[in-house]
Amino acid sequence: MKWYKVDGVQFTGQPFIKLVKPGGKSICLVSDAGELFALSSVCPHAGANLAGGWCNDGEIICPFHRYSYSLKTGRGAKGQNDYVDTYPVKVENGVVFIGITSFWERIGLVKS
Repeated sequence: MKWYKVDGVQFTGQPFIKLVKPGGKSICLVSDAGELFALSSVCPHAGANLAGGWCNDGEIICPFHRYSYSLKTGRGAKGQNDYVDTYPVKVENGVVFIGITSFWERIGLVKS
């Protein structure tokens, strides 16, 4: 896994939703209830940018059709039968990093 520094973001605990592109991936970075989450920014239902949505009870809500996804697991709400990818996040001295595993690491051909 490679850790990417997220430029222009400092974690203060204040809520926000921001589109970031570490490693060329479109990721929705969310600060909610004092925690940081990173999810794919593309809604699998309609392709909307989830960074244009809002948070409610630990979920991010898609701005197009109101589909919701868990900030922790990426799972869609009951009955949706879909999910968004999630990524690990860490903060070092107020600087945010997102971990991205390569395709080759995911299929087990390269060790992280």
